[in-house]
Amino acid sequence: MQNSSHSTRVATRSATLTKRRWFLQQCGLGVGQMALAGLLAEGVRADAQDPNPLSVRQPHYPGRAKNVILLFMGGGPSQFEMLDHKPALEKLDGTLPPADLLDGYRAAFIDPNSRLLGPKYKFARHGESGAELSEMLPHTAAVADDLCIIRSMKTHAFNHAPAQLLMSTGSPQFGRPSMGSWVTYGLGSESRDLPAYVVFNSGKKGPSGGNGNWNSGFLPTVHSGVEFRSSGDPVLYLSNPDGIDQTVQRQTLDAINQLNSGRLNVVGDPEIATRINSYEMAFRMQSSAPEVMSLSTEPQHILEMYGAKPGEISFANNCLLARRLVQQGVRFVQLFHESWDQHGDLKNGIARNCKDTDQAAAALIKDLKQQGMLKDTLVIWGGEFGRTPMVQGGSDGRDHHPNSFSMWLAGGGIKAGVTHGTTDDLGFDVAEDPVHVHDLHATILHLLGFNHKQLTHRFQGRDYRLTDVHGEIVRDILS
Repeated sequence: MQNSSHSTRVATRSATLTKRRWFLQQCGLGVGQMALAGLLAEGVRADAQDPNPLSVRQPHYPGRAKNVILLFMGGGPSQFEMLDHKPALEKLDGTLPPADLLDGYRAAFIDPNSRLLGPKYKFARHGESGAELSEMLPHTAAVADDLCIIRSMKTHAFNHAPAQLLMSTGSPQFGRPSMGSWVTYGLGSESRDLPAYVVFNSGKKGPSGGNGNWNSGFLPTVHSGVEFRSSGDPVLYLSNPDGIDQTVQRQTLDAINQLNSGRLNVVGDPEIATRINSYEMAFRMQSSAPEVMSLSTEPQHILEMYGAKPGEISFANNCLLARRLVQQGVRFVQLFHESWDQHGDLKNGIARNCKDTDQAAAALIKDLKQQGMLKDTLVIWGGEFGRTPMVQGGSDGRDHHPNSFSMWLAGGGIKAGVTHGTTDDLGFDVAEDPVHVHDLHATILHLLGFNHKQLTHRFQGRDYRLTDVHGEIVRDILS
């Protein structure tokens, strides 16, 4: 009896569903089919009008910057040895921190019994702006009047991978689109023969967050960063194998693209457009990429200014390549230099890292300026977090610190020759004008012409954005 009742209910439900399916499919020439056809037709029309998913697009309003170069100092560079002078910390070197400094504060990377560690290097004022910079940054000091130094950065992640992802994507979790992906999603690219978003790596190793730092997440994969090598072919397998010439390759691609285009017109899947664009881009890059990646055409005085040596893998080469790529219309270039995690051997580590990066970073500012490109190119220097004012690793190391750290920006609508924000006397907390990572992202998008609350992409039923539900524009640093 129970089974019979259950069978009756199943049969009734099945009949009801059949009637509903019949109505949606057949009534009014098929309401469901009409709706689907309409949606697909819109996609097909859009693709027909604009087959390139990276075509140049207009932002919400005229932006001051057109391109971004992000110099990512992976590992968390110590602000106390470079950008945030703390005389009080120097005086209290070797003493225990004041009890009220750590009162109620809990973090995995703070030992209340660790003694304060004074800065390892001397500071001096530079330029008309009087910016205080470490003796380890003599080249950066020469361009101090072009920089906006932010000493009041904050984050809420204190492990490398989550903090790097937060800086790169606005979230400490994997799977979100990177800043460069959002920028190319909003602006497209001015380069037809090169990727819109290029990534370089130097230093001891790649970033802790891996390629999640330049992945497109849930955006179409055409917006992912493309990792270039500093020597040899920029990307692997760029050269044709033996027996394949350009004519054969062109004919092969034409046949593949014809099949992909036919499928795109049927289903409207943006990933098919990405595939078509990738094949065409790879074909064009075979001639364009080796040319733009060859530093042998640069004048000797430019190579010497950067400290670049053709054929080597170095931060200096990558900085010069970044200028060349932006000059060719590449929208976003991200340089990772992962060597700044000085839990010990702080003094030698900072000296080594500054030697590798200071000259080239400053040369990039000079070069962009003399080429008339700095006004349109936003350059950002910084890491994922700062370091503690307390010692770690015996007497020569600092631990991770999310409460306060320093960065600098230049060009692209940023006010030059200013220092924004302050930290307390020991550099433990921000004292004035805090700038969270979300605020930095909102400001970068504003400089590019976007309302950060409106640059969104619908995924899993809601609209996502780079700044999540946070972010305020830091207007005091805008020119």
